[in-house]
Amino acid sequence: MEASVYRFFLLFFLCLYGLPQTKSQPFIGVNYGQTADNLPPPSATAKLLRSTTIQKVRLYGSDPAIIKALANTGIEIVIGTGDVPGLASDPSFARSWVETNVVPYYPASKITLIDVGNEATTFGDRNFMLQLLPAMKNVQSALEAASLGGKIKVSTVHTMSILSQSDPPSAGVFAADHADILKGLLEFNRETGSPFAVNPYPFFAYQSDPRPETLAFCLFQPNPGRVDANSKIKYMNMFDAQVDAVYSALSSFGFKDVEIVVAETGWPYKGDPDEVGTTIENAKAYNKNLIAHLKSMAGTPLMPGKVIETYLFALYDENLKPGKGSERAFGLFKPDVTMTYDIGLTKTTNQTSMAPQSPMPRLPPAAAPTSQTIPAPPQMILPSPTSPSDKNSGQTDVHNSTPRSASLAHLCSSLSVPSMMLFVSVMYALIM
Repeated sequence: MEASVYRFFLLFFLCLYGLPQTKSQPFIGVNYGQTADNLPPPSATAKLLRSTTIQKVRLYGSDPAIIKALANTGIEIVIGTGDVPGLASDPSFARSWVETNVVPYYPASKITLIDVGNEATTFGDRNFMLQLLPAMKNVQSALEAASLGGKIKVSTVHTMSILSQSDPPSAGVFAADHADILKGLLEFNRETGSPFAVNPYPFFAYQSDPRPETLAFCLFQPNPGRVDANSKIKYMNMFDAQVDAVYSALSSFGFKDVEIVVAETGWPYKGDPDEVGTTIENAKAYNKNLIAHLKSMAGTPLMPGKVIETYLFALYDENLKPGKGSERAFGLFKPDVTMTYDIGLTKTTNQTSMAPQSPMPRLPPAAAPTSQTIPAPPQMILPSPTSPSDKNSGQTDVHNSTPRSASLAHLCSSLSVPSMMLFVSVMYALIM
């Protein structure tokens, strides 16, 4: 009898904990920009998102139609506001903004974060940046007045240009001309438990150093790695190097306990003739391998085992965005809600085979970095050994030796939750 009971509980926990994580990926979100005139209605977008494993959506504003369309979906929503001066100068305006854009929709619409301003350092307006903290404080006070303090966080989003140095990652440091402003913002992040949000783009680092080995490094593909001369850590991809540079800057500033969130990262699938590496193959490789890296739960070398909440850029192309062609070609989906390319986000897609792929297509001539998103100074442009490693690296030979536990887990994964519980109940009755 004891052996039977033991087998029952073993089966139960196998079903409970052995399921592949294909139903949801709670650390992966997507940016939903609206600088376009051809986007599908919010209801169609909500339906699309529910067909994927995406659990978080970041908006740049607070469009009520979108917020309402996402009600009762369980999808977490980040909303934004660009009226920093108004929020900073008038607490009553902040209260009115919260009463209008948050209170009517929460909690049915799962708003979790408000971004006050976006990439403020790119404006070059110090007075505007100085208004970020009072604006964030006023929004926080308005949330507390609405009994939402602690339920919804407040932050702002930064580009990698807030770092004056990012190479090597261990030497990451904030730019001196932003230090006083960042100190106040980080104190606010720490006091309220809100994240420090940044926008790392390996794509722009590659634009600054368009060598084949740099492409592999940026796309999570097999490569020799790059050694941080200070820490002696070998980095195998640019994403980790950029995030760890931010972590080093936070640590040297006394704020290593503040959580890092990647508010944007992505790769364009086409661009102007002078924009190197803008292909569907590269965009698919970057996003798919990034997701695989996040799912591995490896973290970064300086934050091992910590998964960074990451928002992919972007849900759709935004055909009215100014700037280089790449700015209008980051969309994972087309306006007709079909995929631009498949990176394994749909719930019906087999997501178990995301091993990094080998490089790749012939590259066009190098180009200067785009002016729309400002990258950090050249990142991890260290002397590299000859060439990426063998294309078969990372492949697995499964043969026919699948263990019994894997077979049971596969059976459980094919069941819905009610069916799984019925299955376990029947097994229990048979055992007993």
